[in-house]
Amino acid sequence: MCARIYLLAGGAFAVGTSAYVVSGVLPAVSSELHVSLTAAGQLATAFALSYAVGAPLLSTLTGRWERRTLLIAALLLAAAGNLIAAVATTYPLLIAGRVVAALGAAAYTPAATLFATGFLPPHERGRAVAVVFGGLTFALVLGVPAGSLLGGSLGYRGVFALIAAVAVAFAVALRAALPRVDAPPAVSLRERFAGAADRRVQTVLLMTVLGVLGTMSVYIYIVPLLDETAHLTGGVVGVLLLVYGLGAVLGNWLGGRATDRFGSLRTLTVAMVGFAVVVGTLSLTAVTVAGAAIALFVWSLFTWAFNPPIQNLLLELGSGGGLLLALNASAIYLGAGLSAIVGGLVIQLLGVQVLPPIAAVLGLIVLGLVLTLRRNPELQLAEHLKQPEAVAATAD
Repeated sequence: MCARIYLLAGGAFAVGTSAYVVSGVLPAVSSELHVSLTAAGQLATAFALSYAVGAPLLSTLTGRWERRTLLIAALLLAAAGNLIAAVATTYPLLIAGRVVAALGAAAYTPAATLFATGFLPPHERGRAVAVVFGGLTFALVLGVPAGSLLGGSLGYRGVFALIAAVAVAFAVALRAALPRVDAPPAVSLRERFAGAADRRVQTVLLMTVLGVLGTMSVYIYIVPLLDETAHLTGGVVGVLLLVYGLGAVLGNWLGGRATDRFGSLRTLTVAMVGFAVVVGTLSLTAVTVAGAAIALFVWSLFTWAFNPPIQNLLLELGSGGGLLLALNASAIYLGAGLSAIVGGLVIQLLGVQVLPPIAAVLGLIVLGLVLTLRRNPELQLAEHLKQPEAVAATAD
């Protein structure tokens, strides 16, 4: 794997940590700025909504930018947002910093994914996507714990300043290591958005929303769920969340490898079957520490195997890959935003243990959408070309 792709993953880690770290510093923000924890939690909402709206808009507005310049500018914008958050003395200014950081992340992640796939032949694209998303996965694994640990010694201002410094460092590294890549040929807005009008693309984006909604509606409320199923709290839950993170890292890697070996749709089929089975039985399996550890690890493995084939599938569906990846990024954050609302309503009306079965139903709906796409002749051909014998024949 090209070392430059790992640098792109490092940038993804920086912007991903910017998104996730806020959960670990909420108490400090609440205390220092004299706002409620609920208000402090809206920092995550502001980031998610700004990312969802900004990703397709920025992809369109920067369509004629040289690609390396775009990546560097996006990282510097994310750094500026975190720096604003670090010096903010008021809640509105802190919100503004989160919005700016989100726009930087929204511009960076889809562009970095597309840039990474350009270094490798089509049959290795899944691994390139997995490496870039690996940066986001490590941000999930390390972001919240790092925020909690460093927040005590550095304060939330120091945490945001550190993230800004990391983003700048990767911007400098990308400037030195990446070649200049010209922007794609100019296309009209109508041509740029033509891909989004494709019903197959709309189906994939719906799969992303429902898939993220299913998993995040459970993950957001995993602490009360574990408390109710196994009476687990405190440090034990922290260890279990780390186990979940390790499953995410492995699942993302396996998802990329499987996509290159078996194709996007086959990988998605297996991932969604596994997801539905594991999450649907979570209330039954997570009744002991060992059971919860195994269940969370396997659940996370199938969940995070979802990203590489989805991204690769969008690239297989035609031109306009940058915009489609940006729209998919918006779909991810839309699903995440809806998950807190849907999960809260389910808990109020039916109880926390009903969340896993509902998530499983959403997973089965996604599986149904995958199966409808598998009947598409063009995608069947793309799946065939993933097979080693087909690749060898093409090479010959």
